[in-house]
Amino acid sequence: MLRNQSHDAFHQSIEAVDNQPDNRADNESLDQLVEQGRRNFMKGSLGLAMAGFLGGTLMGCASTASARKAAFSPQIGFSSVPVERGATFDSVTVPKGYSATPFFSWGDPVEEGAPEWRADGSNSWQDQMKQAGQNHDGMWFFPFPDKPDSAGLLVMNHEYINPTLHPDGLTIKEDSEGRKQRPAHEVKKELAAHGVSVIEVRKNSAGHWERVYPSQYNRRITGMTPMELTGVVAGDEMLKTVADPTGRKVLGTLNNCSMGVTPWGTYLTCEENWKNYFVNQNKQDYDQRVSHHRYGVAQGASSKYYGWESTEPRFNATPDAGQKHGGFVNEPNRFGWVVEIDPFDPYSVPKKRTSMGRLVRECSTLSLGADNRMAFYFGDDTRGEYLYKFVPDGAYQPRNMAANRDLLDQGTMYVAVLNDDGTGEWKALIFGQDGLTLRNGFTSQADVLVNARKAADVLGATTMDRPEWVAVHPETREVYVTLTNNKHRGKKDDQPTNGANPRIDNRHGQIVRFHEADNNPAATTFNWEIFMLAGDHPGATLQDGSAVPANHIGNIKGDIFSSPDGIWFDFGGRLWIQTDYGDSSDRNFNMGTNQMLCCDPETAEVKRFLVGPRGCEITGVTTTPDGRAMWVNVQHPKLSYPASDGKPRARSTTVLITKDDGGVIGT
Repeated sequence: MLRNQSHDAFHQSIEAVDNQPDNRADNESLDQLVEQGRRNFMKGSLGLAMAGFLGGTLMGCASTASARKAAFSPQIGFSSVPVERGATFDSVTVPKGYSATPFFSWGDPVEEGAPEWRADGSNSWQDQMKQAGQNHDGMWFFPFPDKPDSAGLLVMNHEYINPTLHPDGLTIKEDSEGRKQRPAHEVKKELAAHGVSVIEVRKNSAGHWERVYPSQYNRRITGMTPMELTGVVAGDEMLKTVADPTGRKVLGTLNNCSMGVTPWGTYLTCEENWKNYFVNQNKQDYDQRVSHHRYGVAQGASSKYYGWESTEPRFNATPDAGQKHGGFVNEPNRFGWVVEIDPFDPYSVPKKRTSMGRLVRECSTLSLGADNRMAFYFGDDTRGEYLYKFVPDGAYQPRNMAANRDLLDQGTMYVAVLNDDGTGEWKALIFGQDGLTLRNGFTSQADVLVNARKAADVLGATTMDRPEWVAVHPETREVYVTLTNNKHRGKKDDQPTNGANPRIDNRHGQIVRFHEADNNPAATTFNWEIFMLAGDHPGATLQDGSAVPANHIGNIKGDIFSSPDGIWFDFGGRLWIQTDYGDSSDRNFNMGTNQMLCCDPETAEVKRFLVGPRGCEITGVTTTPDGRAMWVNVQHPKLSYPASDGKPRARSTTVLITKDDGGVIGT
């Protein structure tokens, strides 16, 4: 029986299965309020800061470098905070003149009737359905149109669960065939701790931010919430199961990592390492089923994560000839999508938009062109996978919100090819074109989208070092992509070094910058450059006095960091970088605990703004439109944060950051 696995051992086991290469290729009333919220959304966060998120309208065909300089140089006025190497460090540090306050933690009440969180982990699964989930990740602040800087909805993802969810950790036994066996009540609680939280927040009469509870908007979306499958693949045989013969209804969303928003005021949550929740125990079937093996679904006795299949049959994707549609063999095909959620309507049904393709997806970052055409950029977060974008057929219509509701159901998915000379091409994933044909095993456009990774293989996409978050510059529409790390680069035959991924055994990662042709999000060609190589400064030594290896040296101007993950532009043009590395690793000694940094995209100067508690990841960031309140997530802290009392049941927590003089964050 497995219980009480240590924090480090558990997260090392998660990391070990999350990022292993899956690439077998050889190439590189309320209704009224809801409607008002949708209708006036552009007057809120996106309207007041149009240039700050959607990509402005100033640049035309001008040089992006000169345009970036002419547009504005963001003010970065704080003094850097030092790294934190203490083994018992259990708090959040921000610069002098700023305050960081725990705001929203795992187990806090969300839906009306939620009980208080119990420090011994004994809340039931029914309790957890109404409480904040675990492992906060990507998030966004949706302001109310009448008071955008003092009230709105905070929406955030809950990526996965930790053993701390239960009083004594995960209970895992094995049957006589070596298959994991789990208690049903634990599995239900774990499903309930995944997904998304929507909470109302506001400034009170004293000028302090607070959560509103109860609120008509507050909502938990979990691994058990009914959802609709829409778009090209909806209703296809590949999405049908014995429980859903229509192929249009699915329960839940899982492993929600980063996110995106639309200009019509909806939230896009992205399903990342869903593959690790399923198992196909039939090796012969697995080897020929591309939708399983190309995505890394487990083959063997049990799924890679939690063994949910022992009590929830839909997670056992072994084909069953005795059941319609093969039982649940297609259930993995119903995950890996962008899920669109209307935060202003707590009764709305989330929609999985299948036309955007099935990936192990990190984010869905929007760029809006001068003509209101759009692109949504995706990183497929696994070592040696690819970078994608989706261009809807229709343009955004600011004056006709109803016309925007299903724009994500029609469009073209592209994958990036980065040539070593700094040029690049977006190749379309369209059935019947460029080898995506019957001869290569594709039968329809739905097949191409379900098996987008295989389609990208055929198109000759460039393998990347774990492509994660994407940020779009608020004026130039330049695209910044974090490549977190890749220990296999230059060591595996299918992952040789290339121009965009130049370092063997790349433990620290890099950020790549794209310039779309004519600054047009819908362009099919681009130029690219390495914006920054993460790692130590030249001449650095490790804790034991040995020299840092040459392939672990970066070119950072300013404060060092490793493994860039989260990345986001605020409405003033400051580029925020968040990290996710093992802070107990010898090679990361000089970095200290995970951190958030602020970067000037013109000069590439980097300043460290925040360091987090031991064992955490820093992820997810959003602000009010005026930039005077910021929320940042501290995921899976190791010790006892946010209580910081030495009692070992730490909680993932959203931290509120304000400037003591009431000014704009970062200035």
